[in-house]
Amino acid sequence: MTKNTQLILDIINSSDDHPTAEKIYMKLKEQSSKAVLATVYNNLSKLHEQGLIRKISVEGQPDRYDNTVRHDHLVCKNCGSLTDIKLNDLTPQLMEQIEGEFLSYDLKINYICPICRKNGKK
Repeated sequence: MTKNTQLILDIINSSDDHPTAEKIYMKLKEQSSKAVLATVYNNLSKLHEQGLIRKISVEGQPDRYDNTVRHDHLVCKNCGSLTDIKLNDLTPQLMEQIEGEFLSYDLKINYICPICRKNGKK
């Protein structure tokens, strides 16, 4: 693993705000001034393909990245904010229903976040 790849992985694993590629790039630039945005995108793709990070896609929003610790997400329908939520692991129930093994699952629950509710957005 290259130095930049390891730095990108460390940024994602230490983050609690589901960063976009651009946010990851800004943090990487602080540690490696020669980094370019294309390097970030290429490394994110490789890390995702290797199963070392999760890519979270929300319609109308840029992709965000997360660690691989088992958890799910609440996604605000209005502002697109992502919040981690820990639910019971559904693996046994899913395996029973599909009668076999599967690669992974990523549960995203759409809701209206407290800030949007407070501001009267529905």
